[in-house]
Amino acid sequence: MKSVKKIIRSVQAFGRELSRLSGGPESAPSTPGIGIALGGGFARGIAHVGVLKVLEEEKIPIDFIAGTSVGALIGAAYCSGVTPAELELIARRVRFKTFARWTLSRHGFATNQRMIGFLQSILKVKSFEDLRIPLAVAATDLSTGEGVVFHSGPLVEPVRASCAYPGMFLPVNIRGRWLVDGMLAHAVPTRPLVEMGAKHVLAVHLKGRWTNGNTPRHLFDVIGQCFAIAQDMCSSHWKQAADLIIEPDVNGFEYDAFVHTTALIKAGEAAARAAVPALKKWVESGQPLGKQRAAQALVQAATMPAD
Repeated sequence: MKSVKKIIRSVQAFGRELSRLSGGPESAPSTPGIGIALGGGFARGIAHVGVLKVLEEEKIPIDFIAGTSVGALIGAAYCSGVTPAELELIARRVRFKTFARWTLSRHGFATNQRMIGFLQSILKVKSFEDLRIPLAVAATDLSTGEGVVFHSGPLVEPVRASCAYPGMFLPVNIRGRWLVDGMLAHAVPTRPLVEMGAKHVLAVHLKGRWTNGNTPRHLFDVIGQCFAIAQDMCSSHWKQAADLIIEPDVNGFEYDAFVHTTALIKAGEAAARAAVPALKKWVESGQPLGKQRAAQALVQAATMPAD
């Protein structure tokens, strides 16, 4: 019976996509088509909860969400029906050991195998097809460097792969491909939102240095700082696909600052509130992409590697 229901859901999802591509009724939604791209940032990603909280309070409709790393985790939970208030309660009890365990391997120092049980306990649905908001989860193919974007099937493994920070966590194997953190291919996953059909893209970028000007504490600070520098140098591709970028002030928080939930959520709230006037204009206009933005998306799709 479960397999039959799964097939039916897959057929329904295929039908919706076919309708959208063929110009059917679902290709012209009455909503403003707002997509939210949630970037990575480890514990700093708790700021995303504050952003989602404000959007709900201001009644800004969210039609699509794409997430990388912690953004994928929070995005999956929210799209499954977990409220911002529930996310805040979850964030207050989360620690590194909640989803990670140190291990001895040539491929990493820890495994995020515990994330399976953690996600199963908080997600209100188990597959992409059952989510209340369409979701894209970004990961990176370790062999080719290509971005891998998940839109269908079970949720847990793609989210776990998106969170597999290189050097720290072991890669995750999905259908024969070894995958690592999506931040390498989609630091802030704006392009997947455009490809999903979002008319307006809000990017939430958790900009910050891992060392905050201090001497690195250990190897992970060194690796993290190198990735932060590389992302800053290669940020133009995701910024071109964003209509609005907000950057919660997470400087001063270490990557593992799980104990600072309240301050991180407030940082997300402050950044989102500053963006509310622009977001309400999107809601009021309900207009599709401008010619310049559409041209950017087409050029980008033609020049970037296919996911």
